[in-house]
Amino acid sequence: MFWHFQRQNGAMTSVQVKDVPEEVHAVLRRRAAAAGQSLQEYLKARLIAEASTPTVDEVLDRAGGRAGGRLSFSEAVEALQADRDRR
Repeated sequence: MFWHFQRQNGAMTSVQVKDVPEEVHAVLRRRAAAAGQSLQEYLKARLIAEASTPTVDEVLDRAGGRAGGRLSFSEAVEALQADRDRR
């Protein structure tokens, strides 16, 4: 899924975070251990999950470039509510 982040030689980039509070580091190490992962594996998985989820602004930017739909906001709300009521 994120293979496009790899460099041409196959090496992955590195990230270094400095000045992490000791209590935060301890919590992350415990969570990694509970997940059966090293701290590096745990944090890498969390970063990948974070990057995989678009922000609201990213979703709105993508949606803003699309053409179509001719419903007003109130009509869209009514249609959504009707669809939910059918379930």
